[in-house]
Amino acid sequence: MENNSRRNYGSNSRYNRRRPSYRSSSYSNSRRGGGYNRRGSTINVNQLIAKAVYEDLPSIYVLDHNLLEFNLTKELKKNITYKKYTSPTKIQYEAIPHILNGRDILGMASTGSGKTAAFLIPMINKGVHDRSQRFLIVVPTRELAMQIQEEFMQLARNTGLRSVLVIGGNSIGAQIGILRRDPDFVIATPGRLKDLTERKAINLSKINNVVLDEVDRMLDMGFIDDIRFITSQLSDNKQSLFFSATMNRKSEEIANTLLKNPVRIEVEKQSPGKNVDQDVVRLKEGENKFNVLCEYLSKDEFKKVLLFTRTKREAENLSRKLFDKGVKVNALHGDKRQAQRTRIIDAFKKDNLNILVATDVASRGLDVNNITHVINYDIPENYDDYIHRIGRTGRAGKKGIALTFV
Repeated sequence: MENNSRRNYGSNSRYNRRRPSYRSSSYSNSRRGGGYNRRGSTINVNQLIAKAVYEDLPSIYVLDHNLLEFNLTKELKKNITYKKYTSPTKIQYEAIPHILNGRDILGMASTGSGKTAAFLIPMINKGVHDRSQRFLIVVPTRELAMQIQEEFMQLARNTGLRSVLVIGGNSIGAQIGILRRDPDFVIATPGRLKDLTERKAINLSKINNVVLDEVDRMLDMGFIDDIRFITSQLSDNKQSLFFSATMNRKSEEIANTLLKNPVRIEVEKQSPGKNVDQDVVRLKEGENKFNVLCEYLSKDEFKKVLLFTRTKREAENLSRKLFDKGVKVNALHGDKRQAQRTRIIDAFKKDNLNILVATDVASRGLDVNNITHVINYDIPENYDDYIHRIGRTGRAGKKGIALTFV
């Protein structure tokens, strides 16, 4: 990377602040400035009220082009057509030609921009043409890894390419067994991948192609040492794709280590919550919080709702109470086994659930289309977590609504 891409990030960068612990659930309601204080991290109620910006909403698609214009194999074009992909998103339009030409990519793009297909389409195409190629995709969360695996299976149908999902919560023995059969694609989270590398179940020096996706979130979740270890094991002779919504010094350090003369692609970023109407639900004295919630959920416009609580116990209790009211609901939290989490997310995606109650930790990596409302049943720990929560709605150019109980 060019030296002028390095930037000085000061102490105000959220990446330089210590992340709060999720274990404690005690809040103090601070009246100073009308805020809610959590170990020094304050959210002012006024920050939770904003109108969506309706004018000049940019499309994420390049409408005068088609994905089938790219020089792709017949099988891949059939699969793209089957998935009803037509116009490329901006990141796909910019990145796919360069990846097909073997260039390294530094992509600045956030979730919802279409970047999964932006790297899978050209990588699958490369794997079909050259069966000696091996591909590694590293992402921050199990849920995102599973979503990429699902997308891979659809785009790689009838190509003969095989993949393995290397994530915590699933049988490590089964993963080792698949790795011994030398799959073409390894889709992994950093911790489990490092573990399997140290067990010599996978030889990273044989990887020809590597994708690091959502690097900023991996670093934010404490995976810096794992990422450094993984990149140190890779061969110099590889094509590397690096995607991050934001960059800081640690991201730059990894990018500089990994990439050779990369093409830098930056997709126009929307302000956090730009597509989201944000408001608060002020409980009057004597009002029952759960009853007020049920009044909202009974309205027709609340079609697909993500409800946030601060604790696992609250998520489970709230889910049960809503279920007793006849609501199609389930809870997503850290005490759920991986198989349960997968089933629950799949049911929410397929609209078999109308309501998903989740904690912050469980929701990281959750990528579900057409969520109409995010409701903060409990105030989040800090403003960063608030932005993460409301970012689950109002995606891909659509508008959403976020409500916070105060």
